[in-house]
Amino acid sequence: MTEQNRRPSRRAGAGRKARTEKRLAGGIAQAIWPGMQGGQYRPLSDTDMKRIHDGALEILVTTGIGEPLPELLDIVLPLGCSMNEYGRLCFPKVMIEDIIAGAAREYTVYARGSRQGQGDIYCNGNRVYFSNSGSAVTTFDSDNKRYRASTMLDMYDFTRLVDRLDNIHMCGDTVVGTDVPNDYEHDMSMVYALLAGTEKPLCLSFRSRGNIGPAMELFDFASGGEGAFLKKPSVIFGGCPIVSPLRFGRENLEVMIDAARLGLVSDIAVAPQSGATAPATLAGTLAQVVAETLSCLAIVNLIRPGCPVTFATWPFITDLRTGSFSGGSGEQAVLAAAAIQMGNYYDLPNSVGAGMTDAKIPDAQYGYEKGLTIGLAALSGANRVCEVGGMMGSLMGCSFESMVIDNEAVGMIQRVVRGIEVSDETLSIETIHHCAVDPGHFLGNPQTLNVMESEYVYPELMDRSPSAQWEAEGSQDLFERSKKVSREILCDHYPNYFGRQADVAIRERFPIKISSDDMRPDNGRWRA
Repeated sequence: MTEQNRRPSRRAGAGRKARTEKRLAGGIAQAIWPGMQGGQYRPLSDTDMKRIHDGALEILVTTGIGEPLPELLDIVLPLGCSMNEYGRLCFPKVMIEDIIAGAAREYTVYARGSRQGQGDIYCNGNRVYFSNSGSAVTTFDSDNKRYRASTMLDMYDFTRLVDRLDNIHMCGDTVVGTDVPNDYEHDMSMVYALLAGTEKPLCLSFRSRGNIGPAMELFDFASGGEGAFLKKPSVIFGGCPIVSPLRFGRENLEVMIDAARLGLVSDIAVAPQSGATAPATLAGTLAQVVAETLSCLAIVNLIRPGCPVTFATWPFITDLRTGSFSGGSGEQAVLAAAAIQMGNYYDLPNSVGAGMTDAKIPDAQYGYEKGLTIGLAALSGANRVCEVGGMMGSLMGCSFESMVIDNEAVGMIQRVVRGIEVSDETLSIETIHHCAVDPGHFLGNPQTLNVMESEYVYPELMDRSPSAQWEAEGSQDLFERSKKVSREILCDHYPNYFGRQADVAIRERFPIKISSDDMRPDNGRWRA
């Protein structure tokens, strides 16, 4: 049974009047919810997927992956992998097929505190969730419309903003704290900012494997005490263990190895760029990225069979006129959707990057690029559509205003993913008859009132008012409205989910590069 079919029946309650009263009291089921079933959009045929799969296996047998670590070779060579004449690590076809067959089909990333249960992320099948992430090195300053270097405090600010945005279900390290160059100080402060700013499930990346152990202490602080985190992991580990084309990246490979040993989810991101670090043909890029991702799946399962791993094929598009990344193109939209289709072909938990607009400000280009790429990724059935919230400038920048716009747009996209439910009740034949005869419209009909929340999504930022009203209210555009909403949240919402006592202990134990003074509403940073 699909998640859509698990929705509470609209026939529950004591008749139509009771349902109408319940709607007016805010008690009717909403029109959208986390984890709805995607998979409606399928750019590849079954034959196409089989050919891409076969091509990927051939790449792993003949070309293999370059620059394997001696530590890795000690693990995988005795289990059947081999080195070819070029010194590259190769994987037998039968090994890959056996690993696919035995790989974990699902995993859960738990929410914490008051969000436990309702805010958990269940990555399986075609369930669709949305996440912010991106590690942007710059942050958009809306006052002067310029980009500045991102800071560790921005990390906390973006996180607490996401904490209030219902349609962004998971939180990631949206920006890089460029003001904290030391790797250990950066990673500990980044983990702190995310855990203090939200209780939503998290995905983050480490700069060094040596930072995982200390971070586990912070995870336990946030989860209720020593050993609590591993019982219900609320964090998965991202990173790029592959440097395309077809070679390993040492630091992120080490993190993936250690995560597998702990039994934690490795949320790899394999991101070749067409025409630059992958073939210019989209099919060739798919074959390569699938091969690269399968190699990571194999390594995790050879270390710890059945350990969950995200099949995170994140192929990127190059504008071949300039060699630059193009995150908002039509090619990017269809390629990302096809990559997710391959993850679903293997029935593996998956993710993809989307919403990576090339626009530098929320404008018309921003709107159509975001809508196209996020919409197709969701409709393809991505378990986690990442990079969604706030990202602009081809992943180089992030914006608080963009984050609240994207949250609202994702709500509409979720409504598209849900689709149209056809039943005797929703066909409304009897209602059509009564309203057509008298009074000639449906506006006051009890059914109309009853389905207002369960059938429709109502935007708060998007303007649907008459033009005269819009003019009377100052003729504001979407960017101006989003600035107001984002600042209202940033002025008042300063969570610290560690609590005062734990926070003191953490600051004594770890080099947290965020001042406690900047985590209070009276700091005046966001006041007009």
